[in-house]
Amino acid sequence: MRPRPRFFRRCCAGLGIRAGDVQRVATGRLSGTAGGTRAARQTYIFTRRYARAAGKLRGLFISIWMPNASRYSLCLLHRMSHAVFRLRAVRMARAVKPFMARGSRAIRCPNCRVPASHCLCAWRPRVATESGICLLMHDIEVLKPSNTGWLIADLVEQTTAFGWLRTAVDADLLALLADPQWQPYVVFPGEFVAPERVVHELTPLLGKRPLFILLDATWTEARKMFRKSPYLASLPVLSLQPEQLSRYRLRRSKRDDHLCTAEVAALCLELAGDLQAATALDAYLDVFTAHYLAAKLHHVLNLDDDAHRALKTFL
Repeated sequence: MRPRPRFFRRCCAGLGIRAGDVQRVATGRLSGTAGGTRAARQTYIFTRRYARAAGKLRGLFISIWMPNASRYSLCLLHRMSHAVFRLRAVRMARAVKPFMARGSRAIRCPNCRVPASHCLCAWRPRVATESGICLLMHDIEVLKPSNTGWLIADLVEQTTAFGWLRTAVDADLLALLADPQWQPYVVFPGEFVAPERVVHELTPLLGKRPLFILLDATWTEARKMFRKSPYLASLPVLSLQPEQLSRYRLRRSKRDDHLCTAEVAALCLELAGDLQAATALDAYLDVFTAHYLAAKLHHVLNLDDDAHRALKTFL
């Protein structure tokens, strides 16, 4: 079999799949079918299919022709389920080296990014929302398995995600901000913004739904993104005043009042009247944290604790 293309290896890494395992399945060494490495004549990589109108990644396919088969068979590696998943796949495709975060050797579920032994997929909530979320993500944020923007995209159907670059802006992002069905709000602390731009409540406009723009990055990176994004300068800034401290325990923060992206999104949804979605997102974050830490520490999960019982309502 000829060598695997570099793009194939990158995409497999981005999906949490080992390229060698894909080859062994293709040749029958894992699936139990007859044949071995020599049995496979060719492997064709159908890399990316783009819809020109939408400009979104549609799928990643592998087509394998076996010598004992009379036709080509298409095997879908993974369904591109939401905007953050698609953005991550695109980012991995252009990576020049693997992203080596802590726990990078763990075999993770490609749907929830949690180690397979503590998979979270069965706990994904389903709640309808009127609001929209736009995630403007720092370059490497989408690669981190502890990123909580993924949870937002799991829950809020109207979620879009864009990678942030200082020197360029995605045309689809500009089109989204100009879409007449949305009223965009940049969510950012008001103490760093001119007072005339700051709002603390939403102003309902006829025919428009709120679109919350969240800067998904570390606090230092988010401040830089806010300063160096002139296309956000004309938008109102929604300044939240949370009454509770952050419950996020997967990364360290210098201040307890710095909330993670999912906590900020839950506050925005509550402010917009999507109370059920806000409650579900809070519960989903607690369950995600429990699964993530239990896998990290090799603990057994308690599926009947308060967090899991709270989330069951929304399944």
